Amino acid sequence: MVGSPRQSVHAPPALILPGGGARGAYQVGVLKALSELLPGKALPFPVIAGVSAGAINAGVLASHAGDFRHAVNRLEHFWGTLRCERVYRTGWRHNLASGLHWLAAMTLGGLGVANPRSLLDNRPLAQLLEHELQPDGIERSIEQGHLRALFITASGYATNRAVTFFQATGDLRPWQATRQAGIGARIDHRHLLASAALPLLFPAQCIGNEYYGDGGMRQTAPLEPALRAGSDRLLVIGTRDERPDPEPETRTAYPELGDIGGYLLDVIFMDHLAHDLERVERDNRTLEAIPADRRSGAGLRRIDTLLLRPTADLREVAERHVHRLPASVRALLKGIGAGTGRLVGYLLFEAEFCRELMALGHADATDRRDEIVELMTRAD
Repeated sequence: MVGSPRQSVHAPPALILPGGGARGAYQVGVLKALSELLPGKALPFPVIAGVSAGAINAGVLASHAGDFRHAVNRLEHFWGTLRCERVYRTGWRHNLASGLHWLAAMTLGGLGVANPRSLLDNRPLAQLLEHELQPDGIERSIEQGHLRALFITASGYATNRAVTFFQATGDLRPWQATRQAGIGARIDHRHLLASAALPLLFPAQCIGNEYYGDGGMRQTAPLEPALRAGSDRLLVIGTRDERPDPEPETRTAYPELGDIGGYLLDVIFMDHLAHDLERVERDNRTLEAIPADRRSGAGLRRIDTLLLRPTADLREVAERHVHRLPASVRALLKGIGAGTGRLVGYLLFEAEFCRELMALGHADATDRRDEIVELMTRAD
């Protein structure tokens, strides 16, 4: 809702980072361009909201909010040197055991076999994030006034709701809404892992008494946390181009599991965001239709948004790099009908793919420099 419970005379601009698996590298390219375009040393976004891969980027930014370029450099190194083996286990022995485990569980109905928790084992990512994220840095950023709020959203499997964990200044309070909740927390690598636990692909993460999965599954209003922090200027870095796919001229082949899985991840990561942006625009038009002397009682305020998204189809970019996946991973994905298609791009955590996405993000943001500067310099 645009009329948020918290409003501020000095409304801070907010950065919204949705998920996208390996596509999260695109956001880093955009952030690099922002660090070159916008003045000042500190992060120009006192409010950051991240989900899934966007949560990883958000956590690193928040822990180095006093030095924006340094934070971007760390992210650029992180993504630019990444390999699948640093995110999930890729060995032949492990993947064969994983495939046999799933087969045994399905054929034996769980008899004598524990149900598998996920297709892939992301313990390498847990170790990587524990090393990369600096929870003390987030606390220091808040104490020094460089950060007002960090929001990390995950989906609670027991409570069937989106839970937004937040670390913020003392004036932000927990909230409850329909299938939504905001809970204060000291953000650490576990929250990032929970937010990035792609359903079925990666195991759920236990925090407190509940297991959590990818935050995009239940987050139907991804802009809401930033609005609760008082923000009225939102810069959103998407991970999907919005050009419509052409209508097929002949009957297409039956969709493979990779197509269906990628389709579902597209819905999780971007469709809710697109609908929320449309809702904000509708509320803005409603506010403009109300006479100026009556707007204060309408419970609405104007929210300016700017969505930066890829100008290229990232599926096509992924196709150029799919051969870089470890052979064992390609075999595993091919075995479940996901050797090609949309799903592969979400799991292609290989440096060459990530660097191409970062270069694209940098170019796209640079091309829209005037819109970015206009949004960031707009008076509260």
